[in-house]
Amino acid sequence: MDAGWVAFTETLPDAIPLPVGAAEANAEQASAIALIDGQHASFAAFLLFGITGSGKTEVYLQTIAACLSRGQQALVLVPEINLTPQLEARFRARFPSARIVALHSGLSDKERVLNWLSASRGEAHIVLGTRLAVFTPMPRLGMIVVDEEHDASFKQQEGLRYSARDAAVYRAHQRQVPIVLGSATPALETWHNARQGRYRLITLQHRAVGGAMPPQIEIIPMHRAKVVEGLHQATLNIMRDHLAAGQQVLVFINRRGYAPVLSCGECGWLGECKRCSAKLVLHLKERRLRCHHCGYEEVIPNACPDCGNQDIRPLGQGTQRIEAALETLFPEAKILRIDRDNTRRKGSLQEMLRQVSAGEANLLIGTQMMAKGHDFPALNLVVVLNADAGLFSVDFRGEERMYAQLLQVAGRAGRAGTQGRVLIQTGYHDHPFYGQLLAQDYAAFADAQLDERRSMQLPPFAAYALLRAEAEDGALAKAFLQQLQAVLADAAGVQMFDPIAATMQRKAGMERWQLLVMSDTRHPLVNALKRIAPMLEARNNKVRCILDVDPIEM
Repeated sequence: MDAGWVAFTETLPDAIPLPVGAAEANAEQASAIALIDGQHASFAAFLLFGITGSGKTEVYLQTIAACLSRGQQALVLVPEINLTPQLEARFRARFPSARIVALHSGLSDKERVLNWLSASRGEAHIVLGTRLAVFTPMPRLGMIVVDEEHDASFKQQEGLRYSARDAAVYRAHQRQVPIVLGSATPALETWHNARQGRYRLITLQHRAVGGAMPPQIEIIPMHRAKVVEGLHQATLNIMRDHLAAGQQVLVFINRRGYAPVLSCGECGWLGECKRCSAKLVLHLKERRLRCHHCGYEEVIPNACPDCGNQDIRPLGQGTQRIEAALETLFPEAKILRIDRDNTRRKGSLQEMLRQVSAGEANLLIGTQMMAKGHDFPALNLVVVLNADAGLFSVDFRGEERMYAQLLQVAGRAGRAGTQGRVLIQTGYHDHPFYGQLLAQDYAAFADAQLDERRSMQLPPFAAYALLRAEAEDGALAKAFLQQLQAVLADAAGVQMFDPIAATMQRKAGMERWQLLVMSDTRHPLVNALKRIAPMLEARNNKVRCILDVDPIEM
């Protein structure tokens, strides 16, 4: 510690006043707080595994209060920008005399610089931020919290690849401070670390509100069902009952836009992006077809470009189409759609959440933005559409992500002392996955998934690295990966698969190929990657190659 910093810290108070309005912790929360605070002087990684509504945030607040009372700083990471203002408001209400700063991409450059300086000078007591905030200098760091630690948003997917969650654990170890990883559906790697004793498992099995129960999950089979714009008649009847009772209803569909594709029934034409291997999403109100991967868009054609048929139709549902259908089906309802398309303007999401909390809207349509972190006391029914996407994903993490998403969105229902109800429409009601979901036993699900991963030598039972090359000419990308493969051919302890086209082979005008490298343990993989480091660092104007260690998509 340099002399300038010592002189500066002498002007700061050693601690801040006690927090305001702290809730009385229940037995489970009190035990968790005592365990975490008991390790304040050394490194310890805690997995706070609590069902939705179990009061994980209250545990964060009370352990942070103890941290601040010792004159230390706390770093709190959240996965999404839209969660930061809500959490920031709660922290400011609890700690009115603390200096709290936010760090995320939704801030102006000036705001980010000032907040970063406040943290790095030790002036800020609490830093709330998304993944990049993990690198913020904090000279008096006393603890780290990673909320919703399972979320894929903590993995940087562009430019330099890193996992903010893993970086946070490493940083806590460096600084010898405790770290709390909180989730109702932990990542399987985190769950495995807890099972192996590397992390300390703390379980919150009950909802924090006295008498509150987990939601009742029901499966609505869609096979040969009568549907109206993708909604089962039984689903519509239940929605009417809840709205008539003065309760809020959330229709969850993780697809924005009006429909995922526009098609011609005569010749089979589909609207496709000219720059990506992807379909163009129909945005009817804007009269545009838009690619959600590269941003390319074009006007909706009046007729099929291939055969001239004027009867071109949308296939499938998105949030805008569901909104239009519900406006007709429920004309008296106060409908509010919340997705990325209508929350781009600064402050718009906060205003929408205020409307929901104030009861100014009772029928909500939302994407994954609504699945986590929000607490709406009047919301008692959640309807999930298009739930089957993860069952047949090429990604080996498909079922893990699907389970987490469905359990998270189900947790939005019935958080004010009444049991919520969740309806999941599916065309595969007898799939074993739904039996596991209905049990609402994440521990059993995670253990079963780990057994499958172990048998197939998938993470966390093997270490993987993905090398992805992209070029305007796909042959150049493939050839570059073959050069890397030749250099790695005799590397000890690693296995390789031949270069293959990426799942989305073309993106933003670039052809993409990938090479997967694996080993049973991490050290052989690291040693092998050192061999090709000079080739990756060398400038190549025709081929861009990206190294992703521990990829979340392969």
